[in-house]
Amino acid sequence: MPINEERKIFADYLRRKALKTTRERTAVFEEIFSAHRHFDADDLGLRMREKGTKVSRATVYRTLELLHEIGLVGRVRLNEEKYRYERLRKGEHHDHLVCTGCDKVIEFVEPAIEDLQDVVCERLGFSATSHVHQIFGLCATCQKKSAARPGSRPPA
Repeated sequence: MPINEERKIFADYLRRKALKTTRERTAVFEEIFSAHRHFDADDLGLRMREKGTKVSRATVYRTLELLHEIGLVGRVRLNEEKYRYERLRKGEHHDHLVCTGCDKVIEFVEPAIEDLQDVVCERLGFSATSHVHQIFGLCATCQKKSAARPGSRPPA
């Protein structure tokens, strides 16, 4: 699926904010939209440098923040100081399971949750514009590792 619409949204936003469309910002955008994956900012910068693209850590972080501001990049909070990011495409929506053992992020779509959110908003007279749904716990692999350790208790 072409990303021309997202490219235009980003370029228009930079223009409105009187920011330049630099080679580095464009490279960060292109790398993010080259595949759907969850990543942290440092991994993104490292991946780009391994491909021969010179981009500073600061530019990666600032560009991620700009893309997040306009809804082209989502972020999942792993803990107090760490986020995982992902590109967002128009019309796509999903929620996340976040493993507190290994930081794995699992995407899921559950229509019943979406329907319930609508019911709650309607009942409370609330007009939602967006939402973030994250469930924290242990993935199956971390549960097995935890259960295999002597003296460990299974997760509640």
